[in-house]
Amino acid sequence: MYLAPEEKAKIFKKHGKDAKDTGSAEGQIALFTYRIDHLTKHLKANHKDFNTERSLVKLVGKRRSLLNYLMKKDIMRYRAIVKELGLRK
Repeated sequence: MYLAPEEKAKIFKKHGKDAKDTGSAEGQIALFTYRIDHLTKHLKANHKDFNTERSLVKLVGKRRSLLNYLMKKDIMRYRAIVKELGLRK
């Protein structure tokens, strides 16, 4: 697997409350962003991998949904995670 459990825990610890806080919107958005970056690199090398391309589009949609939820729920948390991850919107 491309992401070891230790790396995943590190992502959740950095963006969530602690390493076991896998349910927070910020932690999930950070994990989705990591996975999106990984799949984007894969697709640059394998441009005919359409299953991965479909997975990438679905993942971007999930992240967008979580960002919309966070924006409606708490705009300050939304702005913080967007700035921290370097997302455009």
